[in-house]
Amino acid sequence: MKARVVVTLKNGVLDPQGKAIEGALKSLGVEGVESVRQGKVFDVEVAGADPAAAKAQLTAACEKLLANTVIENYKIDI
Repeated sequence: MKARVVVTLKNGVLDPQGKAIEGALKSLGVEGVESVRQGKVFDVEVAGADPAAAKAQLTAACEKLLANTVIENYKIDI
């Protein structure tokens, strides 16, 4: 079973990499960019056919390793 985990910074947490990307886009002439927030994407293949079990397994992985839950949110799509 395939899953995607998206990890992003929580609102209010400074994002210097996002600001640098925003500035670079503007300097390249990309119009209409108001702000950029960067994050991480993990594509994970999980053994088994039970989506609930896979989500529980990935939630544990996020809490332990993939996300710093103090400053990051995560979303799991199965």
